[in-house]
Amino acid sequence: MKVNWNSKYNTITAYSLIVIFSSILFYFFASQIGSYSAKVGYLISIMYPFIIGFVLAYLLNFILKFYEERILVNIKYFNKLKQSKKRLICILLTYLTFGIMIYLCIHFVLPQLTESIVGIVNQIPHYMEIASKMTQDIIKDFDISDQMATFLNDKLNEISTRLIAFISEIVPLIANIIMSLLSSIWNIVLGLIISVYLLLDKEQFYAMSKKMVSAIFNKKTADRILELTHRSNNTFGRFISGKIIDSAIIGVISFILFAIAKMPYVVLISVIIGVTNVIPFFGPFIGAVPCFILILFESPTKALIFLILIFLIQQLDGNVIGPKILGNSIGISAFWILFAILVAGEIFGLVGMVIGVPLFAVIYSIIKENVEYKLREKNLPTDTKDYM
Repeated sequence: MKVNWNSKYNTITAYSLIVIFSSILFYFFASQIGSYSAKVGYLISIMYPFIIGFVLAYLLNFILKFYEERILVNIKYFNKLKQSKKRLICILLTYLTFGIMIYLCIHFVLPQLTESIVGIVNQIPHYMEIASKMTQDIIKDFDISDQMATFLNDKLNEISTRLIAFISEIVPLIANIIMSLLSSIWNIVLGLIISVYLLLDKEQFYAMSKKMVSAIFNKKTADRILELTHRSNNTFGRFISGKIIDSAIIGVISFILFAIAKMPYVVLISVIIGVTNVIPFFGPFIGAVPCFILILFESPTKALIFLILIFLIQQLDGNVIGPKILGNSIGISAFWILFAILVAGEIFGLVGMVIGVPLFAVIYSIIKENVEYKLREKNLPTDTKDYM
């Protein structure tokens, strides 16, 4: 019997069955979401060494390319070697460089950071006394009402209570972090080994991926997927490598200027400024605010000098260092950078604030291409200025 799908009642019945069936499937998956989450977590734990290996290989690939394309390529003896031997030498130099960087951080920076943090923790009661005295002076000098004075004192006591609670929890917190790192050492070692294999045969892995995509999809779709993959890698690579170099330079400049100005906790605040500089737009503010508060308790004059130095450093970064290193690697306006940081930061946290900008840049470029393609099909102008 032939079903008349144009019939009103047959159409309603078909849609109703589809809705009921979809609802049953949704309920089934929703009721089992706990078991699925556990399975996904178990799968991620199995893949954890490979995730570490991929991240390390991706980051260290910039150092590898630097040795291959900038340093050793100018040596005649190196150019006479086979490609496999060239790659092996460059990988050894890459991991030697990485190891030296880790050693320098552990040997020089880590002790200073630990000493600064311990000093700050020990000075918290003294800082609270200073804050209490400052509050009382403000209440007295500005003739603040009793209600406002009570509010300020209550807030100060609340902050003091939270700081004391934090101090009591910081030791077990550090112990948990150390235990987590110790339990992850095997995964880190495996990740290092995997990263070596990935860098050693990175062209072969790329060729295998390209072969699979070409086999699954038609030529037009496969070319589009490969082009988007290349674009994403190019955008992420230039942004992340550029930001790391830029932040390292800013950290060193900050250390030199803060040391000359005889700031307290020089290493700590330099590291904070350098690390938070990786986050676009908000990074300088995220790093400068806690550093300013720490210095303010030591010396208001030095806190003011710190703000002036931070302003000069950020002007240098924004107008000279950043454009020289990053160039126009993102290709989106400041508004979309802000939008990307806020949205990605809300979804993925701190990691989202770092990768949100290049991720949005890739999505933005895809949407822009599709919009302009549709406009060209309609014989309409593609320049945004023509619509203003």
